[in-house]
Amino acid sequence: MTIAIETAWIFVIALVALRFGAVLVMTPLFSFGGVPANVRVLLVLALSVLMVSATGIDGAVVPTSVGQMVAAGLSELALGAMLAFGLFTSFAVFQLAGRIIDIQLGFGIASIIDPATRTQSPLLGTFLNLLAIVMFFAIDGHHLLIRGLAFSLEQIPPGTLLTDIDIGAVVAQFGGMFSYALALAAPVLFVILLIDVALSVMARSMPQVNILVVSLPLKIFVGLIILAISLRYIGPLMTRVFENLFDYWHNLMTSVAHG
Repeated sequence: MTIAIETAWIFVIALVALRFGAVLVMTPLFSFGGVPANVRVLLVLALSVLMVSATGIDGAVVPTSVGQMVAAGLSELALGAMLAFGLFTSFAVFQLAGRIIDIQLGFGIASIIDPATRTQSPLLGTFLNLLAIVMFFAIDGHHLLIRGLAFSLEQIPPGTLLTDIDIGAVVAQFGGMFSYALALAAPVLFVILLIDVALSVMARSMPQVNILVVSLPLKIFVGLIILAISLRYIGPLMTRVFENLFDYWHNLMTSVAHG
C-alpha cells in the first residue's frame, strides 16, 4: 500500500500549527509546567491535522518560495499571538482583581508559587485564576475555543498575509481587562473603604488605640468574608469575561478578513 502525501498539504498543516501553537502555548490555559513539551507539540499537530481535514480550508495560500514561506509563517505567528492576547487578558482579569484585593487586605507583601507557571503570584490572584480556569471548562469554553480556531481558518485561510490589523480591538480588549477586574474586586474594595473611614474616625476620637494593629486583622477577616459571599454572584461576570474574549476574536478576524 502506498501513502501519498502532498507537499502543499504539509505546508498548510505547518502554517495552521504555527497559528494554533501560538494560541495554546502563549496563554496560561495550557501552560502547566508538568506537561512535557513534546506532548504540547503533538497536541498542536494533532489538532492542526484534524482541523485541516475537517474544514477543508478553501482558499489556503501555499508558499512557493522561501521568502513567501517566511512571510506566511510570520503572519500566522502574529495572528496566533493576537488571538492568544485575548485569552491572556481574559485570565489576567482575575490575576489583576486578586492583586488589587491583596493590596487592600495587606497580602501585597506575600506571594505564592503558581502551580501553572511556577512563578511567584499574588495569593488571591492565583486563587481567582484557578477558579476562572475551572469556570472556563465548566461553561464549555474549551469547545468554544476549538470553534473559534475553526472560525479563524474559515475567515483567514492559512498563508494569508496580514495587511490590515484592527489595533482598536486590541486596545479595547486591553482596556476591558481593567474594567472587569475592578468590577470583580468592587464588593471587597467598597467594604474596605468603609472600614478605612470608620478606622479614621476612630483614630481621631481614640488616639490611644493602635489603629495599625486593629486594622490588619479586621480588613483580612472582613475582606475574606465579603470575597467568599461575592463568589456566589460572580458567575455571570466570569461568563461575560469569556464572552468578551470570543467577541474580540470575532471582531479581530472579521477586520483582518475584510481588510
